[in-house]
Amino acid sequence: MHRLSRSKDALQGLKPGDSCDSSGTTNVVPFHGSIGATGPTRLPCRLLVLLGPAFGVVTMLAGCSHAPANTYQGYIEGKFVYVASPQSGRLDRLAVARGETVTAGKPLFAFDREPEASAVRNAQRLLESSQSRLNDLETGKRPPEIDVTRAQLMQALAQKKQAGEILASDKKQYAAGGIAQTDLITAQEAADASAARVKELEADLAVDALPARDQQIKAQQNQVAADRASLSETEWRLDQKSIASPRQGLVFDTLYREGEWVAAGNPVVQLLPPENMEVRFFVPETIVGKLKVGENVQVHCDGCAAQVPAAITFISPQCEYTPPVIYSNENRSKLVFMIVAKPPGEKAMLLHPGQPVEVTVE
Repeated sequence: MHRLSRSKDALQGLKPGDSCDSSGTTNVVPFHGSIGATGPTRLPCRLLVLLGPAFGVVTMLAGCSHAPANTYQGYIEGKFVYVASPQSGRLDRLAVARGETVTAGKPLFAFDREPEASAVRNAQRLLESSQSRLNDLETGKRPPEIDVTRAQLMQALAQKKQAGEILASDKKQYAAGGIAQTDLITAQEAADASAARVKELEADLAVDALPARDQQIKAQQNQVAADRASLSETEWRLDQKSIASPRQGLVFDTLYREGEWVAAGNPVVQLLPPENMEVRFFVPETIVGKLKVGENVQVHCDGCAAQVPAAITFISPQCEYTPPVIYSNENRSKLVFMIVAKPPGEKAMLLHPGQPVEVTVE
């Protein structure tokens, strides 16, 4: 009991300016107790920690350790990339695992390919049909059809020749009085019909060699373009069933298992690129005006072999408050501002989101 009373008196005599020396003890004012002792009492800091809560001593512990004046507390913030597919489907293959480091372009996951694969095949057939129709319109009739017209023309030419010979003979006989005038008229009409038939087939042969009308060709060209666009769209939809990593980084988490149904737009892989790591720390109102974007800082974390360099990328224009929330001239030290600094990519991999750090401003 005497020792407890002696320790209590010693704690009550401890002033805010008293601090620990290199031996881990602190000097307090002398006391008058039943146990005869003179001079200042030296108490271990560990004893202060143990006895502090019992006697309400909480302000004395700050003297046991001091951080440098230009060092501030902070933490690591990671901005995740949530990789998803715009298509829905069953997750057939998950190609990565949690904690794995991936490079840009590495396959992450794949959905079942139906019905998009069937839609691509159907669009390909439609495009082939439209293109064939356009080629047919641009080239005219087929060679066999032209050969038929040419054969008919040869037959008409023979008939024209025969009709012309008959007409010449009938004219001579009519002049000699051997035939009636009606026979001559009939022969003339047959010759004229044969000549007209020849002209018709010659025109048909010329038309067969021509393509279709410009309006028909233009309409078919538009149809081909529409079918080609439809094919591109269906191929894109099919490609979205297999997703590759857009960035290099750490697979922080996978949100679905193989065989599960994934709705369109739901993320499957949570990716953390190293360039998305940043350090957030808070400085008092008296310091924020001295900092500039681009200024270098040093980041220290528990377990890190060396300090990690970083550069300030953002200085918050808004202040925050540390308790107690009292805004006055006497409590301006309670105002703090958030500072964001980014380490280089090769050093960012040494840090982890949520990790507490100490930031030293150079």
